[in-house]
Amino acid sequence: MNVASEASIELAIIGGTGLYKLAELQDVETHQPVTHYGALSGPVRVGTLDGHRVAFLARHGEGHSLPPHKINYRANLAALKALGAQRVLALNTVGGITERFGPRVLACPDQLIDYTWGRISTICEEPGTEVLHVDFGEPYTRSLRTAVIAAATKAGVAMVTDGCYGATQGPRLETRAEIARMRRDGCDLVGMTGMPEAGLAREMGLDYACLAIVANWAAGAGPDPDEVITLQDVLDNVAAASAGLPALLRALLAP
Repeated sequence: MNVASEASIELAIIGGTGLYKLAELQDVETHQPVTHYGALSGPVRVGTLDGHRVAFLARHGEGHSLPPHKINYRANLAALKALGAQRVLALNTVGGITERFGPRVLACPDQLIDYTWGRISTICEEPGTEVLHVDFGEPYTRSLRTAVIAAATKAGVAMVTDGCYGATQGPRLETRAEIARMRRDGCDLVGMTGMPEAGLAREMGLDYACLAIVANWAAGAGPDPDEVITLQDVLDNVAAASAGLPALLRALLAP
């Protein structure tokens, strides 16, 4: 893989549904390296935010062309690492299951349950590669989570600072029975891209944390289980929940 820039990247951001660019980036360069794992979701946009080098990659592609199970998670992370990133902040658009995680909430979960299947979930896939048994008791890097939470406080951005993310296969949404099961399992949030991304980041030695943006109540959850959510409702909720993101990022990057 060709490393496109000799300057280190202080933070890499992976954007989820509804978050296809980081408008605050200046002096943007575009990179699309070829990785050992194949093509990534799209171009990596590398620029500066208040003088700090930041990379941004749209997980589903900038035109949202990739469903969750078709995303090349290994290539995405490998490309960010090759470009010099060590810290990865994943933005995930999710549904809320339990009471504290309603629409427009921003959360930094600390736990994860994987319900996905059939996805390549390790860099130990190819013959001859080292077999890694990484510690995954804490699926998100504690030091990066601590920094994100501190940055939210500094920036005055409201955030729920814990929670369990349940990663489902998609691209369909879940049934009420599935959400009820996930609630019994201890899940607070439901999304489709939390795994294998988090596990692969651990195998690659990257610091990784999740910012979950709650777009809607999951099926059967919330004060009105029969509420019908429109696409416009989802987009409005994502925009509202992520309104404080630029300030949070600036605080996270500040010395």
